[in-house]
Amino acid sequence: MGTHATYATVYVGAHLGPSDSSLSLDWADDVGDVTDEYGFEVGTDDPRDPFVGIQAFDVGEYGHEILLNGEPLSGFDIPPNDGWQHWTDAVTGASLIEGENVLAVRRDEGTDDAFAVGTVRVHWKQPAGAEDAAPSDG
Repeated sequence: MGTHATYATVYVGAHLGPSDSSLSLDWADDVGDVTDEYGFEVGTDDPRDPFVGIQAFDVGEYGHEILLNGEPLSGFDIPPNDGWQHWTDAVTGASLIEGENVLAVRRDEGTDDAFAVGTVRVHWKQPAGAEDAAPSDG
């Protein structure tokens, strides 16, 4: 049986940073050190080769984490970059599961860095005929 690629798109729209910092972004909600959890569906019990693409703005430090189902991805998740970047990271150290999954972004509290996250897209391959992903209302 073959596979096909699929993905789930999650709009985060969050400004992460210490309480005394602000990037003054009208499209991003100030969330402090961690975003809410955003739900998405995986339609297979065999997700293969998963990776995450994240839009981030004005990241100044290493150490911030992408969390999948409460577990941080291994390695560094979002590297420093002035202005906008789109970063892709393999899903290692965490797993996708069939059904409801959750995604969050956590700021390294040991820094005074402030940055914003726009959209995150989670990609994976699944056996042909498995149900495609759909963002949840969660």
